[in-house]
Amino acid sequence: MREIDPDFLALPLRRLADAALTRARELGAEHASFRLERVRAETLRLFDARLEGSIDADDLGFAVRVVKDGTWGFAAGIELTPEAAAAVAEQAVTVAQVSAPINREPVELAPEGVYADVTWVSAYDIDPFDVPLREKVDLLGDWSRGLLGQVDHVSASLMQVKEQKFYADSAGTITTQQRVRVHPSITVMKSDGERFDDMRTLAPPVGRGYEYLTGTGWDFPAELATLPELLAEKLAAPSVESGRYDLVVHPSNLWLTIHESIGHATELDRALGYEAAYAGTSFATFDQLGELTYGSKIMNVTGDRTAEHGLATVGWDDEGVQAQSFDIVRDGTLTGYQLDRRMALLKGLGRSNGCAFADSPGHPPLQRMANVSLRPAEGGPSTEELIAGVDNGIYVLGDKSWSIDMQRYNFQFTGQRFYRISGGKLAGQLRDVAYQATTTDFWRSMDAVGGPHTYVLGGAFNCGKGQPGQVAPVSHGCPSARFRNVRILNTVQEGGK
Repeated sequence: MREIDPDFLALPLRRLADAALTRARELGAEHASFRLERVRAETLRLFDARLEGSIDADDLGFAVRVVKDGTWGFAAGIELTPEAAAAVAEQAVTVAQVSAPINREPVELAPEGVYADVTWVSAYDIDPFDVPLREKVDLLGDWSRGLLGQVDHVSASLMQVKEQKFYADSAGTITTQQRVRVHPSITVMKSDGERFDDMRTLAPPVGRGYEYLTGTGWDFPAELATLPELLAEKLAAPSVESGRYDLVVHPSNLWLTIHESIGHATELDRALGYEAAYAGTSFATFDQLGELTYGSKIMNVTGDRTAEHGLATVGWDDEGVQAQSFDIVRDGTLTGYQLDRRMALLKGLGRSNGCAFADSPGHPPLQRMANVSLRPAEGGPSTEELIAGVDNGIYVLGDKSWSIDMQRYNFQFTGQRFYRISGGKLAGQLRDVAYQATTTDFWRSMDAVGGPHTYVLGGAFNCGKGQPGQVAPVSHGCPSARFRNVRILNTVQEGGK
């Protein structure tokens, strides 16, 4: 059974929380929360089987957030004593008092149940921080050496994070959580004398432990064995002709399109214009809730903080809200947004759906993305069956570069590899492909989604938001899906115009 590390539990968690919350109450705060975090991150990078860099970071501290006279106040500290915790609470109240004269919207929070002394640990078997550094370097080196000689260069990396949080608030909620995530990646590079290109593994980052690298959840040796031949074929492939094609998009590519065109677009703070500094607002404005035809009738999208191995999966968010699953798009229509407690009450939407997250003890929680996922069709087709339904099209795998406007509306995406589809069959790789559309045109053109057996949970460690900027891990699951009559650009020709 997975348990929270004893060394974290040995910290004076409750004494610090009691000191901070008691002082906040004494100073008249209507609401107060205390959050202590330890975030450990390790990154390994190898080039041509040689270790280029190893980074091991450990961030430990706490934060106090209050609502005083309808205004937020926030402060953070690193000295783990009750006296310091009380002093940080005083600072948070002072921030609220100073900010109150310019606050035009009193802060009120949607109600939430009280969860007294509960714990949650993510789904993993082997803590990557229990594995010796040499063992991890040797594994990446072995993978790299197995590819050298077939390709010119190999880049390998492994990112690992363990996040531990203790949360307590003035309502009586007390939660303790621990989650682990890993992201291994291998990129091969080769030149044929005229062209240079690369190809990366499709293995996604996941909320698993070190077992992910050694056989649970992904067959790395099998994927690595295919990369040299795939890259050689890509180098010899013809350049795509611009035009309109039907697309079959694999989950290894589609997850990123979901992230940019649905995930960010349905954060309610963006839709209301509260968030604009980092990545814009949203075309999916609040007046369109229940009205906007986001996509075709077969489009069903959920936000889910409970998905097993999801990067945004938690037990409770950073406002003490229990993790849950909720609809965002149902039968093609916009039916929901991602919420924190303030936004939920502000727009009369009832309970928060648990989307508050801070990336460190030194930052306040922001409204952040759940695992936003396109649902598969029960009994739906295989990827091969989707391809068989295309006469003239392109099959897309893997993410690479992307571009989307500040309204999350006009976009352009490329990928790791592309195959021409002719007469329902794959007819070799293509180069220089990008697909371009508006969000609603793209999702309305979707005429088939694959069955559960095509579903893959993709994602990223580093979704950015806020100012000062924060990063958050998030997964996006989806099946393979088919889209009709999508505009395809030749990136070389278009880039030269």
